[in-house]
Amino acid sequence: PEGPTAGDSPRMKLCVNLFCRNIDAQLAFYQALLGLPEAVHSRSPIYRAIETEQFQFGFHAPPAYGLLSLGDRTPEPKSAAPVTGYATFMLDTPAEVDHAARHVVTLGGRVVKAPYASYYHQWQAVLADPEDHVFRVSTLGLPPGVTAPALPTGA
Repeated sequence: PEGPTAGDSPRMKLCVNLFCRNIDAQLAFYQALLGLPEAVHSRSPIYRAIETEQFQFGFHAPPAYGLLSLGDRTPEPKSAAPVTGYATFMLDTPAEVDHAARHVVTLGGRVVKAPYASYYHQWQAVLADPEDHVFRVSTLGLPPGVTAPALPTGA
């Protein structure tokens, strides 16, 4: 049979990529914010990435649109990238989430939503990188004394 079957535990690594105007600046930003190494083996003239054993987070230069047959989706220079998805970096502690939210501005990014308790008992912040790509930093659990809000209802 093709593909994994029930009970199998395939070993896979998730790779997520952003289209970026300046791949070197984006690499430096995420390395400084998250303290992760560059995936040097993946480096090319139009690609940079950070990685762990479990994932690779990469940065494509504009020519990659054409290579992937996405030339018709190339945004106008200087336009904000639409939010159609976002990465969440799971950190170990609420203090690390707080640190990332404080540090993001010094690296040229911004805080979209300051650290907060989610209804699903995670401490998280919504941030944007220097090219305005949105991402989250989050951790399982809440800081001492903080309680999770109720599940929001309605729009």
